[in-house]
Amino acid sequence: MSASTSAFNDDEQSVRRNVSLHWQMFVAQGVVMTILGILAIIWPEISTEAVDLYVGWIFLVGGVLGLGTIFFAPTVSSFLWTLLTAGLSLFAGILLVWHPEEGAASLTLVLVAFFLVEGVFQIALSLSYRAVFPESWGWMLMSGITDLILAALIIMKWPASAKWVLGLFVGVNLISTGVAIIMVAVAVRQVVAHIESRA
Repeated sequence: MSASTSAFNDDEQSVRRNVSLHWQMFVAQGVVMTILGILAIIWPEISTEAVDLYVGWIFLVGGVLGLGTIFFAPTVSSFLWTLLTAGLSLFAGILLVWHPEEGAASLTLVLVAFFLVEGVFQIALSLSYRAVFPESWGWMLMSGITDLILAALIIMKWPASAKWVLGLFVGVNLISTGVAIIMVAVAVRQVVAHIESRA
């Protein structure tokens, strides 16, 4: 019991130390994410198309690479599985790149699933690490709750808002996550600096 508690405390200290040592990088990441989020909110339709094209090209490249690897499959079943996944990836990429409106609607549904998963994960993470970050865990909790609210709003407005909702909500998500990262990094740095000054 005491050994597991000691290991958990060492793990907590390791996380805090890592954030403290690299706090500038975390702040920079948060600032970049916040700026991108603001731009996405200002131009939601452009942001929706940009996200659609970005994901589409990822699927296209992944599909082409997948087709290239089918010749190295060691068995018939792995050959067929690789062919199927590469074909689906190519199909999804073509849909997103050459038919952006239909692609944006499909991608918006994927975004709902992403926000639900990320929201639950961030809430669970914030509650798990509130002892590690007692001064700032609430920001991560707020970010997770924001994700769940965004998912609910997408579902309520579907399908009329599929043209702009993707860019707008990705922007809000970037801002909430960016601010949460900044607040955690700054708070941890301040606590560690205070402890070091007293030592």
